[in-house]
Amino acid sequence: MKNLILKLTVLFFAITLTSFTTQEKKQVDIDQSIIKWVGYKVTGQHEGTISLREGTLEFKEEQLIGGNFVIDMTSINTTDLEGDYKNKLDGHLKASDFFGVKTHQKATLVFTSVTKNETNYSVVGNLTIKGITNKISFDLAVSKNTATTSFKVDRTKYGIKYGSASFFDDLKDKAIYDEFDLKVTLKF
Repeated sequence: MKNLILKLTVLFFAITLTSFTTQEKKQVDIDQSIIKWVGYKVTGQHEGTISLREGTLEFKEEQLIGGNFVIDMTSINTTDLEGDYKNKLDGHLKASDFFGVKTHQKATLVFTSVTKNETNYSVVGNLTIKGITNKISFDLAVSKNTATTSFKVDRTKYGIKYGSASFFDDLKDKAIYDEFDLKVTLKF
């Protein structure tokens, strides 16, 4: 009987230890990771980058199970313009009628569910911009130490209505489309 109790105790500790060692949070390398954005208007588009402040991907037995990210909204950077035009657009994107970075210096993305499919993961998460949280979903590919995704964000769901034909009439060629694209490459 003593032997059985000892074996069960050892088995319990082995199972407990294994469950702790198979779950791992991997820090995202914010210097090597890239977030590119593209915003569209009737007469063209603009593109740029934005930086992460911090991020983690959570794995269990090498399967992605979670993620948590903080985006540095003060780092909004236009890459297709130079000089005064670049400075003007960067300033406008940071202004209160767009992302309001003086008050809202960060945005967050928290994965709420992750499902493995044939080639990648289907992710559902909560994206918070300007203090407003909305559900978002996208596919995420993970290979070795890199995760990549592309998805659209509807800025009007976060109170950013400037130049939106959905809210203002007679904008004509000054209209800015509601959705912008994000293309993300995470290194960890």
